[in-house]
Amino acid sequence: MQKEKVLFNHDAAIDEFMAALLLTTMEEVDYLGSVIMNADCIYNYAMNAQWKIQEYLDINQDQNPITLSRARQWNPFPWAYRGDCIKENNIACLKDLDNNPAWPAYPDGDQFMEDQLQTALNQGEKITMLVNCPMTTLYNLLKAKPHLADAIGRLIWMGGAINVGGNLDPTTIPPEVANPKAEWNAFCDPYAIDWVFKHTHFPITLFPLDVTDQAAIQTGFMANLAFQGREHHYSKLAWQSYEIVASEAFYDMWDVVTTCYIPHSEFFAPPHKMNLSIVTEDYWQGSLYEDDHGREVEVVLDLVDPDGFYGYVLEQFRR
Repeated sequence: MQKEKVLFNHDAAIDEFMAALLLTTMEEVDYLGSVIMNADCIYNYAMNAQWKIQEYLDINQDQNPITLSRARQWNPFPWAYRGDCIKENNIACLKDLDNNPAWPAYPDGDQFMEDQLQTALNQGEKITMLVNCPMTTLYNLLKAKPHLADAIGRLIWMGGAINVGGNLDPTTIPPEVANPKAEWNAFCDPYAIDWVFKHTHFPITLFPLDVTDQAAIQTGFMANLAFQGREHHYSKLAWQSYEIVASEAFYDMWDVVTTCYIPHSEFFAPPHKMNLSIVTEDYWQGSLYEDDHGREVEVVLDLVDPDGFYGYVLEQFRR
């Protein structure tokens, strides 16, 4: 079986840790490693948390490298959100594990992304870029070295909102900028998205809030994780991790549901082709909108087999 090469760019929220973990279980995927952006996290705690997760589960750290991008935010995520990675370090099954003794000399995520794309280009291969965070790291690299875009087979991006409201909370940022259409991964750096839309040609599959809102952390899912966690370390870790955020009404499995599209597109309704642009200035900054002159993207709007989705995640974590 020809495995799909996947490079994961994320910003280390709880669900993104679980998405990274899920990638290590997929037989269909050649998981190249992760590039963490200091966005919805605090970089040193984020790096250590993913390191500890892989140590706890005896995942080969050399085969699944963890790297840190130097990319920075335009509109920073609220501190209240970013602290979840500190809590992840302190869940019961991780709190007594040591940090990586070689850090804080963190591996360079920008160089890692460049090397992976250049190697693929040299070998005539393609990489799937799974970006579940702002596009800043990808933008920085492709703007400096646009030829590397030829190594990208497709970009799967979790971000934006189409026919639903955004997720900017006027209680966590000034209400004067909390427009009701923007989603955080788009709002954080709309300029990066605008550039990628306008200056690249690889296929883009978009997972907006329309579909990710349909992937709540369900009570039954948590009960099954807890039960499986009696015997399976992956489930135990996932249950303790999701316990940090499961009581938050707005928190969904944004990143895990997006990641599941790689091996199981049949869980979702066929994507809609849309031409999209993004607002980069003033009050509506970060809002996606349909535009005849915008970038053609495939937009996934509906999870049509939720039982298949939750069942698949539980099965993958039954180890």
